Amino acid sequence: MEKPATIIDIAKALNISPSTVSRALNNHPSISSQTKEQVNELANKLNYHPNLTARNLLKKKSGIIGVVVPEITSYFFSTVITGIQDVVSSVGYKLIISQTNENFDEEKKLIHEMAQMRVEGLLVSPSFNTQGFEHLEDARKAGIPVVLFDRDIPGFESSKVFVDVYDGAYQAVKYLIEAGCQRIAHIAGPEHIPTFQERMSAYQNALKDYNRELYPELIIKSTGFSAEDGVEACEHLLSQSFDALFCVNDAVAIGAMHVLREKGYKIPEDISVIGYDDEPYSCYFSPGLTTIWQPVYDMGMLSSKILLDTITKEKQTIRKEILKPELVLRQSSVPLN
Repeated sequence: MEKPATIIDIAKALNISPSTVSRALNNHPSISSQTKEQVNELANKLNYHPNLTARNLLKKKSGIIGVVVPEITSYFFSTVITGIQDVVSSVGYKLIISQTNENFDEEKKLIHEMAQMRVEGLLVSPSFNTQGFEHLEDARKAGIPVVLFDRDIPGFESSKVFVDVYDGAYQAVKYLIEAGCQRIAHIAGPEHIPTFQERMSAYQNALKDYNRELYPELIIKSTGFSAEDGVEACEHLLSQSFDALFCVNDAVAIGAMHVLREKGYKIPEDISVIGYDDEPYSCYFSPGLTTIWQPVYDMGMLSSKILLDTITKEKQTIRKEILKPELVLRQSSVPLN
């Protein structure tokens, strides 16, 4: 394999100093136009590319932002990453993106590795199993600012950008109540996770606020977030009577709808169904799924803007931003009376 050309190769070929070559390539005013032309012509001929790593080390900057997420392939996080990319690339930063697969040990390892790579900042969505924040404090002590997004780590003081998951869940249940539903079931997420605690609280409080009965038997805690988990949870629910179902996410709702149709229920005439997340496929099912849309692209953009501000400003202020979700009405829920 041919060795890449260097500044020294160009300097030797033209019988000038490497520093002169460097200044010529950077269009320095002290270098004559003739020398600049010769240097650039030979650089193109030799297919010379600057060593960005070496250049950044000299500047004591890597030009890299680290992004750590639970997963990369989902619509939610891929959209967040797109928002981040659109902001940081416009000002010349590159991204290193890693996924933890909801594993706390992997999260600690990735944060440590990114700190060793001298990333200039970290954007982190913690795993559901994250316990403590010493690994993030270590990064910050090394001079690397950290911004959390989507998920919180209680007690860790940093800038944070979240979507108001409580408000989204409250909107969903409130709509079902106002549409006349009496027995509203809930397929909930794992109770040890703050995000799903918030959705459960919103479900319970909406029923209480609108004088609807809370039936404990109509709450099923799902162990996962897939359509298969929705199938399993809904099959357990069918021993009870209910006329509406609020699900922890769209995939679970789609699985539940499959079971309901197989059992002969009409949606929404017999049972209304609402999901959460507004995944791209949600509008293509029959009936289209009513759900909660979250401004995930905006969350990525805002998180990265806050991080860039933290990197470039000497005086750092902690910001906490809460974005608002919206109810998206489709055919899986009965219309308001």
